[in-house]
Amino acid sequence: MLDLPPRPTTTASRAAWGVALALGAALLGLLVAKGGVLVGGALLLAAPAFFVARAVVLDPRWGLVATLAAAFLGVGITRYVPAPTGLLVDAFLALTLLAVVLRPREWEWDRLKNGAVLAVTVWMAYPAFQLVNPEARSVAAWVYAMRGVALYPFLAVPLFLLLLRDRADLDKLLWLWLAFSVLGALWGAKQKLIGLDAAEQAWLNVPGNLSTHLLFGKLRVFSFYSDSGQFGAAMGHVGLVGVILALGPGSRGRKLVFAAIGLLGIYGLLISGTRGAMAVPLVGFFVYFVLSGNWRLLTLGMLALAMVYGVLRFTSVGHQIYEVRRMRTAIVEGADNPSLQVRLENQRRLKAYLASRPLGGGVGSAGYWGQRFTPGTFLADLALDSWYVKIWAEHGIVGLWLYLAGLGAVLVGALRRLLRVRDDGLRQRLAALFAGVCGIAAASYGNQVLGQMPTGILVAMSLAALYLAPRLDATRLGEESA
Repeated sequence: MLDLPPRPTTTASRAAWGVALALGAALLGLLVAKGGVLVGGALLLAAPAFFVARAVVLDPRWGLVATLAAAFLGVGITRYVPAPTGLLVDAFLALTLLAVVLRPREWEWDRLKNGAVLAVTVWMAYPAFQLVNPEARSVAAWVYAMRGVALYPFLAVPLFLLLLRDRADLDKLLWLWLAFSVLGALWGAKQKLIGLDAAEQAWLNVPGNLSTHLLFGKLRVFSFYSDSGQFGAAMGHVGLVGVILALGPGSRGRKLVFAAIGLLGIYGLLISGTRGAMAVPLVGFFVYFVLSGNWRLLTLGMLALAMVYGVLRFTSVGHQIYEVRRMRTAIVEGADNPSLQVRLENQRRLKAYLASRPLGGGVGSAGYWGQRFTPGTFLADLALDSWYVKIWAEHGIVGLWLYLAGLGAVLVGALRRLLRVRDDGLRQRLAALFAGVCGIAAASYGNQVLGQMPTGILVAMSLAALYLAPRLDATRLGEESA
C-alpha cells in the first residue's frame, strides 16, 4: 500500500498543509473554469486511476477484474459521459500485459503452449495481413474494427491463461460476472417497468436505435449494454450458466442463489426481445445434457426442451405477453420469418459481391465502422446482423474458413480437457462455461455477439479456464490429498 503523508503536528505544518490544499483547490477551480467540467472530472478521476494502475502493476490479476468491469460498463457509460470509455477494455488489457512483462520470471510461460493461443495468434495475423487487402479503403476503420475481431482475444486468452492461478481465482471472476449480470438484469427491469432516464431516451431517439429498439410501441430492453441484441445474448448466457451451476454440487443456499441468477438471466433475455439469443440457452442446455453423462438428466433435459418448443410452437400459452409472443414468432414462422428472408437475400447479394474477392472487403468495411468511415459503399450499406456473415464480408471466404476452423479446433481442445476433469465441482463449473461458449457460438449466426462486450471477454475467460482444466483439477486434488 502507498504510504500516507505524515500528519501535521505543528502549527507551521498545519498552516503549510492548509495553504497547499487551498492552492490545489484554486488550481482545480481555474482548470475547470478554463477547460470545463470534463477537465475537472478528468482531474478528479486521476487519483483513483492512479490507484487502479498501481494495483494492476503490483498484482496483474486486478487487471482481469478491471477488464471485466470495463467490458460490462464501458459502453453504457458513454450514454452519460461524452468520453471514449469503450476504450477502457483496451487500456486495461494493455496495462495488464505491461504488468506481466515487467516481471517475466513470475509466470509459468508453458501455460501458453496450447492450441488456444496458437489459434488466436494465427487469427490475429490474418487481420494484420488485411492491411494490404486492395479492397480495404480505410486504415482508421481497420484500427477500430480489428479490436473486437482479433485484438481482444489475442490479448485476453493468454493473459487469463497466465493469471488464473487456481480455482479461487476462477471463482472470484465467476462471481464478478454473475454480479454484473444481475445488475444488468435489474437495470433492464427498471427500463421496462419504470422507464428510461434522459440519457437512455436520448440514445433511443437516434433514428437507427429507435427503429430497432421500439417495435409496435414495445421497448426492446438494452440495459447498460451496447444494444438489445447484446443484452439478450448476455442474459441468455448468464441464465444458462446460472441454472447449470444450480444443478451441480454445493449447499442448498448456493444452489438457490445460482438458480435465482439463472432465472433472472432468462427474464432479461425475454425482455430484450432478441429472438436470436434464444439459441444461447437452447444450444447450451443441449450441450450440457449430453456432457453430463447422466442418462436420467439427459432424458429429463431433452423432455424439458421439447416441452418449451411444443408450448411455443403448438399452443397459445402466454400469448398475451408481448415478450413470449415475440419469441414464439421465431419458432412458428421459421424460414418464413420476414426478418430471416431479408437476411438470406442480403447473403445472396453478398455472395455475388464476394465471388471475385476471396479476401473480402477489408476489416472495418462493413456494419457500423463501414458506415462511419466509408459511407455509401456496398458493404457499409448492407445489413449484416450475423457475426459470421460479418467475418465473411470483411475477410472473405478465406478468412471465414480460417476463423471457423480455429473456433472449431479450440472447442475440440477445450472439450478434451473438460472430459479429463475428475473433481465434480470444477467439472460443473467448466461444463457451464463450455456450454455457454457453444451457445454464444450458435447465437452469433443471428447476432454479432462474439465480438461485442462483455461477451467477447467472457468467452476468452471461459476458454482459458477450460484449457487450464488439468492444472486446476490437479491443484484441487493435491489439496484434498494433503
